[in-house]
Amino acid sequence: MAKLGVNIDHVATIRQARKAACPDPIEAARLSEEAGCDSIVCHLREDRRHIVDADVIGLKKTVRTRLNLEMSAAKDIVDFACRIKPEQVTIVPEKRQEVTTEGGLDVCRNFTKVRSVISRLNGKSIDVSLFVNPDLKQIDASVRAGAKIIEIHTGEYANASTGKARAKQLTILKKAVHHAVSIGLEVNAGHGLDYDNVTDVAVIEGINELNIGHSIIARAVFVGIGCAVEEMIGRIK
Repeated sequence: MAKLGVNIDHVATIRQARKAACPDPIEAARLSEEAGCDSIVCHLREDRRHIVDADVIGLKKTVRTRLNLEMSAAKDIVDFACRIKPEQVTIVPEKRQEVTTEGGLDVCRNFTKVRSVISRLNGKSIDVSLFVNPDLKQIDASVRAGAKIIEIHTGEYANASTGKARAKQLTILKKAVHHAVSIGLEVNAGHGLDYDNVTDVAVIEGINELNIGHSIIARAVFVGIGCAVEEMIGRIK
């Protein structure tokens, strides 16, 4: 069964809307772990729009499963990760004006920088994953850059407006996962996955973990985060 990583960014989004002390993403992480998730994911953006440095520091101290820090390859963020030493870092593309991450990292175009960042983080005993589109060239470049883990962007699949389009994107995902596994990568997936579309991705052979945030936090508004996580685990099963 694919594992579940719970992204708690949007707990912090609600908090930051009022610049208040609650809701606390650290408490959200604790409850998510109690409900059975396999890792906690958070994205420390350069503009600190939701998760802030103190959150990551607190999560590093309290997370009992595995902390996966999503981040850009910007030097100050890499410096921070090297100090905090989360178990895993996922390097993602980042634009200030975007609402959410809009696509995968262009490893081919940014190869030298990506390779350098991977080397530096690995030197601190941090596992590094690259968030990439289901593109075989990007997957191959990830291996050449030194990555041992990738997270495949599932946004095109999740956003498909027709059954035919979704089936096409699912085929692309399957081919990408198969290729990545065949060249020795650990494969995770995420972006836009929800309670209705997760099952077809969860059963793709070779996927290690699904990282899901928005749909779980949205569901948690009505049923609580523990129940929301349990329901997602049920869908994956």
